[in-house]
Formats: sequence, structure tokens, C-alpha cells
Amino acid sequence: MNHERKAWSITVLSMAITVGCNGPETAPAVRYGDSKAVETLSADFGSTDLQLIAEKMVTSLLESSAIRPDGDSSRPPIVSVARVKNRTSEHIDMKAITDKIRTTMIKSGKVRFAATDMQNDLMDQYDFQAASASASTRKSYGSQSGAKYILAGEIMSIVKTAGREKDVYYKITLNLVDIQSGVIEWADEKEIRKGSTRKLIGS
Repeated sequence: MNHERKAWSITVLSMAITVGCNGPETAPAVRYGDSKAVETLSADFGSTDLQLIAEKMVTSLLESSAIRPDGDSSRPPIVSVARVKNRTSEHIDMKAITDKIRTTMIKSGKVRFAATDMQNDLMDQYDFQAASASASTRKSYGSQSGAKYILAGEIMSIVKTAGREKDVYYKITLNLVDIQSGVIEWADEKEIRKGSTRKLIGS
């Protein structure tokens, strides 16, 4: 009987220790950081690279004379943006790059963007309005404004490793094409080089 009680006590003590180890004391400490701070956790493509690309490319495009009003309109021209293509060996959120560039350009007030990545939503809305909206407010197919330009590009990388050293070279290229003429009105590229050193085991 004493043996059984001793075994039971040991079991209960072990469970208490296990619960204690997995309690609040081991929960991760959460903190907010500066979204603009330089990210240096690894040589992989990160948030700082995204911000550098958007700032450099948008500044270059808006300072050029490539963007002009469509016809006699005084309103900013409409641009259709194609998702930047990933030519690297990494998984990179290309939509995040495209969205960042588009948002930065819209904030400048010098361009407007066609909602090409929302076509399915637009079609659903047209169908809904055709069936439910009043004739005076109904919007229909074929009434969208045509874009004057299309903005497209790609990102590529070259990765080299030697021992514990890793060097990554990124290059993103963007082109602004006049849809009517097919002429590339503007092109620019942004280069980024990053290096990292892998830590020794146990260091």
C-alpha cells in the first residue's frame, strides 16, 4: 500500500512539474517594433528590401517625364499594374511588392490605377446590380475606364556561398509601357546586395 502511495505521489509531482514548465513563464514575450527599422535577421528578401525597392522605383518614375495625361484630360493617367514576377529561388510575396509600389504611387496623386486584380469582384458586382439595382444607379459591363499604361517587372537573384559565408544579390526591374503604342516609356532597376555569416554550432 505504501509502495502504491509513493508511486502515485511521484506521478502527481511529475505532472505538476510538467504543467509548471509549460505555464505562463514559458510564453513568448510579444513586443511591437519599428516597421521602418532595418531588418538584418538573414540575407533573405525582407521588409527593408521591400521598402527600399518601392521608394527608389516610385521616386524614379514620378521624377521622369514618362507619365503624361491621357489625351486632353487633366486628370492623372490610369495605370494597370501586373504582378512583379519572381525569378529567384526564394519564396517571395510578390503581391506585397506590387501592392507596395502601387500604394506609394497612388499617394503621390500623379497616377490612378485600374483594378485589374479585382475583375472577378467587379463582375460579381455588375451581375448583382443588373439583377437588383435601380436603372438610374446601375453600372454595367463595358463602362470601365481604359488604362494608358501598364507597369510590369521582375525580380532576380544570384546566391553564392563559401563555407559559412552567404552572399545574395537581388535586382528588380520595372517597365512602364504605353498600351496604345507598345513603347516602353520608362524603365529602371534597383540592386540590393546582402551578406550573412552562419553561426558555428554551440556558439
